[in-house]
Amino acid sequence: MKKLLALLLAMTMVMALVACGNNSNQKPAENTPPAPAENQEPAAPAENEPAAPAATSEITLWTYPIGDWGDEATVKKLTDAFTAETGIAVKVEYLAYADGDDKVNTAITAKGTPDLIMEGPERLVANWGANGYLVDLKDMFDDTDMSEINAVNEGVMNACTHTNGAIYEYPLVMTAHCMAVNVNAFKEAGADQYLHLDTHTWTTDEFINAVAALYAHYNDTVGAVYCAGQGGDQGTRALVNNLYGGAFTNAEHTQYTWDDPLNIQALEQLKSMDGIAFDASLAGGDEIAKFYQGALKMAFCWNIAQQLDPNGAKTGAEKTVTGDDIAFMSFPSQDGNSKLQGGIWGFGIFDNGDQARIDAAKQFIKYMCDSAHTVDAVKAARYFAVRTTAEGTDLTGIWADNAIMNEYTKLMPYLGDYYQVTTGWAGARTEWWNMLQEVGAGQDITASVAAHAATANSAAG
Repeated sequence: MKKLLALLLAMTMVMALVACGNNSNQKPAENTPPAPAENQEPAAPAENEPAAPAATSEITLWTYPIGDWGDEATVKKLTDAFTAETGIAVKVEYLAYADGDDKVNTAITAKGTPDLIMEGPERLVANWGANGYLVDLKDMFDDTDMSEINAVNEGVMNACTHTNGAIYEYPLVMTAHCMAVNVNAFKEAGADQYLHLDTHTWTTDEFINAVAALYAHYNDTVGAVYCAGQGGDQGTRALVNNLYGGAFTNAEHTQYTWDDPLNIQALEQLKSMDGIAFDASLAGGDEIAKFYQGALKMAFCWNIAQQLDPNGAKTGAEKTVTGDDIAFMSFPSQDGNSKLQGGIWGFGIFDNGDQARIDAAKQFIKYMCDSAHTVDAVKAARYFAVRTTAEGTDLTGIWADNAIMNEYTKLMPYLGDYYQVTTGWAGARTEWWNMLQEVGAGQDITASVAAHAATANSAAG
């Protein structure tokens, strides 16, 4: 009996040594669960502990600064909640508009693109999608999704869909870009009579009269057609297009039409006005800074993000004009019914050839854009939801407790065509601000407009 016990004890010790020998001193990769032995089912997770992540344990997201989607603390709350529910970690990189495109293009060349990217159709659809780098997301939309989005604005899905029929962006939020005025300055100059602050609209004649009154009172520049670069150029385009009803592109988004005589008329009108300067030293952010400082009495580069938190704008300006001093306004048009430049933001998926990662990225999009969690994702963007409901969750009352957002909804019906998906968009933007510089320098307006529009169209093919 003693010999038998000794034999059993010896065998137990050998087995223990073998087991210890399988535990090397090399630390496994962080967040990567050990693979189960061949032909062996993985052990069930311990009670009250989350299951180990699936084969795709991490995906990457690159995001431009879209509201608080550019804020690490805010995004971490969203991604942590997603990880807790799905077991999929999300590694985030925050892009700036100054060099974000360069980083993405470099990543494309190096075959190191992220799984997900957050931006608008001009990049996701007209650029990276059109060039074959993004996944077609058509299979993510059923009839209910389409109806929920189209109930808000039918132009959203049109903008997210390429002419080849592929959907390269799953939209989350939208807004209407506008302009702003310094209400106190207008009152001091007697120009507030030309503002319809109940509807936030005004006509072309009212705008012209207001600028004249402001200039007579301040004897200085009150509004700047900024053109140092493309930053904020949606404002200058909307200003020029709306004054007399011109268009920037054709309806099919195949040709640039800013050589429209109505646009030339608008440029001639602006160039002739005392108080309006074509300023090649300013881009959109610089203009906003001067508006905050009180040097300019109106800003053509504005949207709800600034209206919600003027002090949060990273312009580097000492702000003396904030809060109730500022009223948002639609761009002036002949009848007061303008066509505003819109913004649409959502997610695209880079095709890295890994279906598991693509599926995980789609799971992330569904979580953020079409679930009970969409409310949090929309609020982080600080814009308006592109759909009425998400999997039964009502999105129409997201901003019910925010008076500024509720008031801003008055501009949403004025959203115009989302023409930023026209081919050759990046080059066209360059031609636009170069043209504005030439107009400001006194070159012949008709000739300059024709030349730059023709160059934009040649690039568009």
